[in-house]
Parts: sequence; C-alpha cells; structure tokens
Amino acid sequence: MLLTSFFAALAMSFAVGWIILRSRSLHARFSLDHDTSGIQKFHSYAVPRIGGIPLMAGLVVGVTVLLAESEDWGLADDLMLCALPAFGSGLIEDLTKKIGPLPRLLAAFFAAACAFFAMDAGIYRLDIPLLDSLLSAYWVLALIFTMFAVGGVSHAINIIDGYNGLSAGVCTIIFSAYAIVAWQVGAPQMLAISLIMIGTLIGFLLWNFPRGKIFAGDGGAYLVGFMVAIIGVLLVKRHAEVSPWFPLVCMAYPVFETIFSIFRRKFLQARAVGQPDALHLHQMIYRRLVRWRVGSRDRRHRTSRNAMTAPYLWSVALTPVVPAVLFWDDTPMLIAIFLAFSLKYVWLYWRLVRFRSPRWLILYRAHTEHLSYRKK
Repeated sequence: MLLTSFFAALAMSFAVGWIILRSRSLHARFSLDHDTSGIQKFHSYAVPRIGGIPLMAGLVVGVTVLLAESEDWGLADDLMLCALPAFGSGLIEDLTKKIGPLPRLLAAFFAAACAFFAMDAGIYRLDIPLLDSLLSAYWVLALIFTMFAVGGVSHAINIIDGYNGLSAGVCTIIFSAYAIVAWQVGAPQMLAISLIMIGTLIGFLLWNFPRGKIFAGDGGAYLVGFMVAIIGVLLVKRHAEVSPWFPLVCMAYPVFETIFSIFRRKFLQARAVGQPDALHLHQMIYRRLVRWRVGSRDRRHRTSRNAMTAPYLWSVALTPVVPAVLFWDDTPMLIAIFLAFSLKYVWLYWRLVRFRSPRWLILYRAHTEHLSYRKK
C-alpha cells in the first residue's frame, strides 16, 4: 500500500513535469522565468517556474491511491486541503509576478491555522517548562505560535530554493528522517505522507536536477515547506515520545539560514529584512567554492556550475539530520546538535565571506578561454 502510493506520486510528478515541458510554447508567456540577470537568478535561459503543479499533482495522486486502499487515511486528505492556501498564493505569484512576500507568508499562516483547527496540528510543547505550560493553558497562544512556526518554515524553504536540486534535495532528506522515525514509533499515517512526499520530490528532481529544466517556483516551495512543517508538528503532537526538537533539528539548515539572514540584514548591514540580496550561504558557496569554469558564458558550463552547488548544501543539511534520527527522543541532545550546527554554519559563512574558504572544499576547473586571455 505505502509503496504503491510512493510510486504513484513519483510517476505523476514526473509525468506532469514532462507535460509542462512539452507544452511550454502554450504557456510560456505566463510560466517562464525570463529574468536571468536578477540578484538571485543563476539560470542561463528561460525556464518554467511552475514546478509546484507537478508537485501538487504527485501529492494528490499519492493521497488518492492511499485513500482508495482504506478509509483510515482521512488525515492525508485533510492535510492536502489545508496546504492549498500556501500552494495557491505561490502559484499565482509564479504566473502573474504580482504577489509579494507578505501575502504569501500570510497565506502560509492561514494554511497553518486551517491545519490547527482541522487536524489539531498545534505546537503545545517544546520541552521548556514555563513555555509548555502557557501553550497548554491557552490555545490561542498555541495557535499563534503554530502559525508563525509553520509559516516561517514555509518561507525558509522558499529562501533556500536558489539552485538546481537544492531545496527539493534538502526536503527529501527531511522527509526521509520523518519516515524513519514514524516507522519506529508506529505512526503509519505520518510514514505514508512522508513517503508520498519523497516520491513526489524525486519525480520533480528528475527534471530539476541537474539540468534545471523546470523550477519549483513559489508555489512548489511553499507547498513543500508547509508539508515539511506540518508533518513535523503532527509527528510530535500525536506521539509524545518524539521530542519537539526533532523536527526542528531536521529543519536546522533552512530555519537557521532564515534566522541568520534576518540578523545579518538587520544588525550587521542595517538594511530592510525583506530586501533581497545575494549573500545567502548557498550563494556564497556558489561564488567561493564552486569555481567550475568561472567566466564562461557557455550555457552548459553555467548549468553545471549551478547544479554542483546543491550537493554542498545537501551535506550541510545532513549534518544535523543524521544525529537527529539517532536521538529523536532525547531533547537535551537535540538542543546540543542544533547549537553545534548553528556554530558550524556561522564558522563556514565567516570563512567564505573572509575569502578563507577551506581549500579541500573548493571545486575548481579553469575555463580555457579565460586562461588563454590571461596569458596574452
């Protein structure tokens, strides 16, 4: 049953991606990302940015197959419906380019509120005594906290969605961790949804990585981000043995990336928090570590360099996830893992900014035309 849903989601996500690419001339006016020179743009040619459609299609088909097998999977249906506001606002932005970050974030808040009331998907404990007492005593506080946490994670996934395979690969790692722990604690619904999301992401990745033929866009990023956050909330809410820090540590990379970016812009650069820049960790890695044919204007070289960035961040994301899976019920250990990851992140970022990149991390291949010009 679970494998059937997994493969159904994978096949549908892949098939819808193929349809979008084959029919791009029909929707190019609305769907293509023509901006290749923006501050956060690193692709070489116009690419469809409506990858959220195959991602949602994979989720819908996976859930449909699951429900066809048994009526005991009603949670999956509710979860999919609650995700619609986050997905819809992002997709409208992908098609119109007229929906700003704030409306999309508010839509994610609303989606979290829907899940809170429809499935009791609320954050009531963090294993911090005083805070746990307040969250348990006042449901309004739990609602507000849940909305900000889920909306924040949705936005965080959108922030790291910068290179071919980056965010989809990171989220596949997170859902894999969820699936392992869900299996250990006997949570078949959480296991099923995690496997469906893994299948959906793999089907999308077959088009997105390494060639970047289709982008997830805001619709895809907010959909996957919402699912990452809410499944983590439900896993903790329905299984008291799972530490509330487990999903947070699994999401340590995108979450800390967002927190650090806010701190960097507000306090170190005295700029507006919402102002985009090209100083995220993945962008620094692209510039400082992936030195693959730098200066070449060949599309193949630029696309290869783009794709080579994602594996660096996959390893960054794996650093806290692996120990989190081993210590999923140990809050003090998970807190220590999160703090250790935060220090590692700051150290790596500082080295990159100061042009002190560890040499063993640099991937270098000279562009021959550039070298011949220098010799002259």
